[in-house]
Amino acid sequence: MIISFDPGCIRTPYYIIDESLIIKNLKILRSVAERAQCKIVLAQKAFSMFSLYPLIGEYLDGTAASSLYEARLGYEEMGGETHIFSTAYRDDEFDEVLDICDYVVFNSFSEWVKYRAKSIEEGVKREKPIKFGIRINPEFSTQSRAISDPCVPWSRLGVTFDKFIPELLNGLSGIHFHTLCEQGSDALAATLRVVEDKFGKYLRQMEWINLGGGHYITKEGYDIDLLISCVTHLRQEYGVAVYLEPGEAIALDAGFLVTSVLDIVENRGKKTAIMDASAACHITEVIEMDYRPTIVGAGNPDEKEHTYLLAGQSCLSGDIFGEYSFSKPLGVGDKIIICDMATYTMVKNTSFNGIKLPTIALARTDGRIEIIREFGYNDFKSRLS
Repeated sequence: MIISFDPGCIRTPYYIIDESLIIKNLKILRSVAERAQCKIVLAQKAFSMFSLYPLIGEYLDGTAASSLYEARLGYEEMGGETHIFSTAYRDDEFDEVLDICDYVVFNSFSEWVKYRAKSIEEGVKREKPIKFGIRINPEFSTQSRAISDPCVPWSRLGVTFDKFIPELLNGLSGIHFHTLCEQGSDALAATLRVVEDKFGKYLRQMEWINLGGGHYITKEGYDIDLLISCVTHLRQEYGVAVYLEPGEAIALDAGFLVTSVLDIVENRGKKTAIMDASAACHITEVIEMDYRPTIVGAGNPDEKEHTYLLAGQSCLSGDIFGEYSFSKPLGVGDKIIICDMATYTMVKNTSFNGIKLPTIALARTDGRIEIIREFGYNDFKSRLS
């Protein structure tokens, strides 16, 4: 991994996003959209660095949200189309959802019945009418991690075929499904076969279909031609407009978390380097998803001469980034550069233990390092009572 910035340029810990790598991903996505004749929107659940929204909006068609606040962020900072799906909408927020969203997807027919009259009434008042859709659950798993699989048994996400009510499709113009997580187009192709088999006759009544997120489009080795084939088939067979809403693909490998070694401790022959960042607070995926991030210059345990547990500052005993080996011994003050830290980091941060949130910085294409946001005590205090 070639780093385009000086790790010591900012006081650690900090996230830094490489603008040139963001643009690289966006160009791939724009090419896919043009070749497949589909639309791609940013799933903000993975990456919500809105200072980059004007840039992202030059390449993508808008944003996808999972809540009113995400929808507002996309609406205010990027524009374009604003899509929203929620497992359930709040009565005190739904009017605002209708005010700012172009596509509103319901998780169940009971939710659609609850809001149908208001949705249809308000939807036609806009110069560009609001489109409404229903999320389906094809009950077809293509991944092994239950925590991120919407098709696990008893999933609350989407309508299964046995609960699908064709009589309630009036007013709905689209179908949405989201079943992938960091997966290739082969998983999408397999899922589409099931979706068509179960729901194909209803697709013919629709104007659009949203294939959700989890598409690793910008990952090396991803089969883009197969993705385009899938999208083209849907357009031609069912006459629908097709949407994709990737999140990670926009910022994949474009961000880093830089942290410093505060201390080295040893217990029963195992050395631990304590960092000024925290896995529990700043990379929650490490604990939630058993994720092992790549670190610049580091190898697997015992692959190189000096092996350490890398640990966070919090009091949680499991606040561990992982075990890594290095060519040289680590010392206090050494910088550790953790890769692929743009997605599911800033959006999932916590201030557990009052640990300082990392600064957010941007490495511009012209070589400038721009500090976007710094955090302090008031950011911690303001979330409490």
